Amino acid sequence: MKIPFAHCRLFITFLLLLPGALTYAQKKPNIIYIYADDLGYGELGAYGQQKIKTPFLDEMAKEGIRFTQHYTSTPVCAPARCMLLTGRHGGHSYIRGNYEFGGFSDATEGGQMPLPEGTFTIGHMLKQAGYTTAAIGKWGLGMNTTTGDPNKQGFDYFYGYLDQKQAHNYYPTHLWENGKWDTLHNSSIFVHRKLKENETDTEAFNYFIGKDYSIDRLSAKALDFIGKNKEKQFFLYLPFTIPHLSLQVPPEALKPYLGQFDDKPYRGEKGYAATLHPRETYAAMITYMDTQIGKIFALLKKLKLDENTIVMFSSDNGATFDVGGVDTHYFNSVADLRGRKQDLYEGGIREPFIARWPGKIPAGKVSDLVSVQFDMMSTFAAIAGIKAPQNDGISLLPTLLDKPGQQQHPYIYFEFPEKGGQLAIRYGHWKGVKSNMKKDSLAKWELYDLDKDPAEANDIALAHTNITTYFDQIVKKEHRQAHIHEWEFVAPKFEKGD
Repeated sequence: MKIPFAHCRLFITFLLLLPGALTYAQKKPNIIYIYADDLGYGELGAYGQQKIKTPFLDEMAKEGIRFTQHYTSTPVCAPARCMLLTGRHGGHSYIRGNYEFGGFSDATEGGQMPLPEGTFTIGHMLKQAGYTTAAIGKWGLGMNTTTGDPNKQGFDYFYGYLDQKQAHNYYPTHLWENGKWDTLHNSSIFVHRKLKENETDTEAFNYFIGKDYSIDRLSAKALDFIGKNKEKQFFLYLPFTIPHLSLQVPPEALKPYLGQFDDKPYRGEKGYAATLHPRETYAAMITYMDTQIGKIFALLKKLKLDENTIVMFSSDNGATFDVGGVDTHYFNSVADLRGRKQDLYEGGIREPFIARWPGKIPAGKVSDLVSVQFDMMSTFAAIAGIKAPQNDGISLLPTLLDKPGQQQHPYIYFEFPEKGGQLAIRYGHWKGVKSNMKKDSLAKWELYDLDKDPAEANDIALAHTNITTYFDQIVKKEHRQAHIHEWEFVAPKFEKGD
């Protein structure tokens, strides 16, 4: 039996009037979250960088909002990713440090401690809200044979590195696509091989350059995902591996920087790949990532998705300590802040954070809102128009849209078990830091006034014992016992060996 067209139209109208019908009548905004790897606070032009060119990210900041008081949840790779995806801080997160399995070779690829079964990620949350979800880049939260498989953790599609150790090499033999090995046209390279004294010619350095640059693969897959899902609402989590060591970049990308800096060859003395032009390669890598981000903006405009897509950019932790040929002092990578990767001082945890959403986020805005990456779960939920699950963050959407009603963090709590065991608390303009707690469980608080002393050079704890006493109360409130001994340094119940 044919149903008259007029009746169909009335039925559709009735459906659109039902509660929740907005989901059917109007596509929710797409969300793209781009995550650099070991990018310092001062390594973008928009944040004061003078030597490294980042025109697309600088333009993104001009067209959107740039945050100046934004933090990673913790200062190394795997736990930062876990906390970002689960909305938990370092005292509540299941993964709190880099816990490695296996080795560097293909035969011993073992990944990191996996997310457990039952974890609820941003991917799960947005899938439930009707989004098609993808993670493309560096995962670091479990291999495909474990509960940490990204396809089991809320992502419809995954492409990239499952194992962080494999990601030390930009010319790997393979990447992973939905749990399957994807062969690249590269010979096996051991990037931590030091050059011998008699290896001085160009060919010795060319050992570390292959044919298929992994960033090209990641970028192509990201563009393909956007194109295939242009009619849907999608979430793309894009954790690029740049500028994490090793220093490797396609020769063509290096050319604009050749001769720009006073450069000397790096021969692998401090780990990672040897290179003839370490400073120039480092700069070229960041510019190369910037170029790939520019391709994403161009595609969004071409597909007319620009005004219905919010794009965000940040980094997992501060610039790396100077190994592998990196010279962060030369580039002023942390913008005169104290500390690097693995530190809870500002240089290790303060991150660039840029967001762009034409017609929604006012252009050229700069915000000093104190915020942190575990806020993304609540923020994405607000963007999607759904209720966030219980988490440790707040929604940043009012600030993004320049609207009233922005909630403030009473404080931000950091807990990091590596490099001796460290705590930090951001409380208004105050910043407290504790270090070497595995050796000294009674370590004293250092206290800094970040308004007057952003470089954390003048410890004023003795003059403000009321604040450090309050910090002790925060630790007691926010710390939960870690599930493995190596990560428990705040309130250990057992001595090592018991």
